[in-house]
Amino acid sequence: MTWLCRDCGTTAGHDAPGDDAPRRCPACGTPRIVAHAELGELSIAHIDCDAFYATVEKRDNPALTDRPVVVGGGRRGVVSAACYVARMYGVRSAMPMFKALEACPEAVVIKPNMAKYVAVGRQVRALMRAVTPLVEPLSIDEAFLDLTGTETVHGGSPARTLAALARRIHHDLGVTVSIGLSYNKFLAKIASDLDKPRGFAVIGRGEALDFLATKPVGIIWGVGKAMEARLNADGILRIEHLRQADERTLAARYGAIGRRLYRLARGEDDRKVDPDRPTKSISAENTFNTDTSDLGTLRAELWSLCETVARRMKKSGLAARGVTLKLKTAEFRLLTRSTHLATATQLAETLYRSADALLAEAADGTRFRLIGVGGADLSDAATADPPDLFDPESNKRRRVEHAMDEVRAKLGQDAITKGRNLVK
Repeated sequence: MTWLCRDCGTTAGHDAPGDDAPRRCPACGTPRIVAHAELGELSIAHIDCDAFYATVEKRDNPALTDRPVVVGGGRRGVVSAACYVARMYGVRSAMPMFKALEACPEAVVIKPNMAKYVAVGRQVRALMRAVTPLVEPLSIDEAFLDLTGTETVHGGSPARTLAALARRIHHDLGVTVSIGLSYNKFLAKIASDLDKPRGFAVIGRGEALDFLATKPVGIIWGVGKAMEARLNADGILRIEHLRQADERTLAARYGAIGRRLYRLARGEDDRKVDPDRPTKSISAENTFNTDTSDLGTLRAELWSLCETVARRMKKSGLAARGVTLKLKTAEFRLLTRSTHLATATQLAETLYRSADALLAEAADGTRFRLIGVGGADLSDAATADPPDLFDPESNKRRRVEHAMDEVRAKLGQDAITKGRNLVK
């Protein structure tokens, strides 16, 4: 059994059967010990910041340290993040804000400051890349890391390097993280959820099959509620049930994902940690203060969101071939509509025209509480928005938008706008 002190980095291994890790570190006295027979052999990790938005807010305002903090929109919005104090009351991410406040009336609600969170997220990622170049971001606050072959560079096992990284992120940035360590991405991501907050969980080859057997199929990354319901309806409730079917049967029933389920149910995942993994989509959404079915109000908000998405794509050097419209009804039913463009675009005007056509079909008098828009099928912006012989006005629209971008770059985002925004 090999053990590691997460607070001071002391590590030791014992080969004799029955030798257990100490309850407290003999060097520093902390009980924060992680022990596993394969601890020195595993090198694929998933790191997830703990209640990231709420943690950053508490860091910046120490008066909130012991308070239940909820980051999200107004009373009609949803919870973007909840600190662990608020979670003790049952508050969870994506919960409607009014339900969160019913569960925890004394919660301190803070409007999201995405610019601040993005900046801190980039600092976290920089510290990750200081220990390995193989960092694959999944979102602003989580990433996969491959530390294979880093033992000589860092003078210790990947597990020891990860513990040191967690200490540095906390010391330098005031953010805590939870670590999942395994032999592939699938299991590393599952492990990072097992011991939150400030966790360090390990799933090795020796126990992977037994560990997975009794878990619900919904724990498999990529199995959403709809797919889980379909599997359950077929009598597949736990991962052990998946193993009772051969690969051909699962593929015939569920298509390509059936083959994936077959492998993951057996703890097999050959995906590499890809530092160049492309962004799949860029989106923005907003929850209305009151439900609305008014097409003018919906269109005005849609235009604002298209401008936001276009701005983010331009900043990232990306362009979209697909446009997705998202609507949530007053009854919290989610509607999505998508379309594909002839050529990739970075222009808010092009996004808006496509999304507005989708909105015109969906707006049938239903009252909506949320609207969102996204650019999908992203590619490099080098070939975006070429001249269109069948649309002579396209070049003019492109010049107008670029001119607006230049004015905003000099004078601020609110320096110039289109009449559509005045409806709001």
